[in-house]
Order: sequence, then C-alpha cells, then structure tokens
Amino acid sequence: MPKVGIIYNDIKPVATTAAQKLSKQLKARGYEVLTTTGIAGILGYSQPGKPVCHTPVESLVPPGFDQDMSFAVVFGGDGTVLSAFRQIAPKGIPLLAVNTGHMGFLTEIYLNQLNDAIDQVIAGNCHLEERAMVMVRLFNEGELSWEALCMNELVIQRQPLTSMCHFEVQIGRHAPVDIAADGLIISTPTGSTAYSLSAGGPVIVPGVSVLQLIPICPHSLASRGLVFPDSEPVVVTSANSEPLVMVDDGNAGCYVVPSDRVCFERSPYSAKCIRLRPPDFFRVLREKLGWGLPHIAKPTSVELP
Repeated sequence: MPKVGIIYNDIKPVATTAAQKLSKQLKARGYEVLTTTGIAGILGYSQPGKPVCHTPVESLVPPGFDQDMSFAVVFGGDGTVLSAFRQIAPKGIPLLAVNTGHMGFLTEIYLNQLNDAIDQVIAGNCHLEERAMVMVRLFNEGELSWEALCMNELVIQRQPLTSMCHFEVQIGRHAPVDIAADGLIISTPTGSTAYSLSAGGPVIVPGVSVLQLIPICPHSLASRGLVFPDSEPVVVTSANSEPLVMVDDGNAGCYVVPSDRVCFERSPYSAKCIRLRPPDFFRVLREKLGWGLPHIAKPTSVELP
C-alpha cells in the first residue's frame, strides 16, 4: 500500500480542516496516510542559566515518515514549510507545500488548487527541485550542545538591552576576520529572499552552491556582505561579555556565550520541493516580491516635437 504524509499547522483552523479532508480522500484512493503537526520542527528557545536542550536533527522525524513514503503535503505558511523540512529532510521525502498563510514564498499552490495538484503528483506529472540546507551546531568547550537544520538563515544578534556585538568569523581555511555589528546573518540561497534581503543582501538564485554572510548594521564601512562557496564551513565566536542570541530560520535558537563556537556547514540532507511545473525562480520573485515589474507606463511610440 503506498504511503503519504500530511503535516499541518494546527493553530490555523483552515489548515487543520484541509488536512483532515485530504486524509479522507487519499485513504479512499487506497493510500496509507500518516498525519502530524509542524510543531516538532519548531525547536523553541533555550533559557539563560539553563542547560541547552540538545535535540539531534534525525530525532525530529515523525513516526512512520520514512524512505517508503511516496510524498508528503504540508498545509501552512512559510514558517510551517520550514518546520516541515526540518522534520522530513533526513528521510529525503518530497514535499508539496500548500499555502494557508500569508506570503507563502516557499509554497507551490493555494488551497483551491489542491485536488488538481494531488492528481498531477500521483500521476507523476510534476518536477522535483532540491534546495540546499545547512547544519548548525553549537559547541561549548568542544562538546556539542545544540544542533539544527537550517533552510533560510542563521542569525546571531545582540539582546535588546546590550550594545554592539563583536564577532570573530572564520570561513574555511582562510584567516579569521573581526566584525563589529548588531548581528550576523549567514544565509542560504533560499534565505537570500528573507531576512538577508531586508538587511541589504543580494538575491541568489537557488541551485547556486554558495552561502552569504551579511553583517547587520555594521560599525565599519569595510564590513560588507560576502558570498562564498558552500563547501567552506563557517565558525563564529563571540567576543562579548554578555550572551548573544542565535536564531535558526526565525523560530528556534539558543544563547551564545564567549566560550561557545557556532559551526555552520552545508548539510548532507536537502529539501526536496514538489513543483507542478519547471521551477521558475524569476516568476516567483515577480509574483511575490514585485521584482522586475514596471513602475511607470511605457509609451508605445515617441512623438517628436
């Protein structure tokens, strides 16, 4: 019996209802259906003075979600999609993302397109796009204390009442550099249209094997954004006396103290996105962010005086 997974945002009634309805439809077509919420992929935040809760990335996979699963469907917004990929990427399960949120930059279809989309996926009339993910690990005195998969970006930043941050950053075998800023963003190509874009970083087309480092409000004119190969691991240490905050994809994180080392490298796991037509990143940029749209009407002809 073929197997399909459903992941949904149980805070949104529309997502819950859609998940229940799809489950019944797929079971009627002879599928084994496993459902779960996206909450397991939201790792939460550690607290100052308390041990960091180390959750291995492979342990986030929902029960029954394995290599035998044909595909999975997620109902929610971009946050739920990111959470879902943290749950299923270790098993390489393709994911069809259905937008029941707001922006839905990472989603493929809207709810009213679901029935036709499921028919196409079952018939094999779809495409698979792989997006790179990275592994983030926090080491304290050489011991692994926290880890997570990241699809968009890692942010290390000051707390609200602290002053400017001072970082030492080493990329691959190159000499370490010092950066003074409110924080650092280390982003994947997928995340280049998220926080790093708002912080002045470039848009990077998915499929390009690079990462980017963007200082947040740097203190020096020389501290500009940097794009580098994703084969180069990144190590960040803090030179601040106060703890900093590290956030992974906007919904999970922990504190970083001077004795910590944050290591960031490309993960062997990738996000496998189901596309109903060949991936067209520029179309998504235009539809979601208005990239390349004309701001004024162009004249059809020019009249000479």
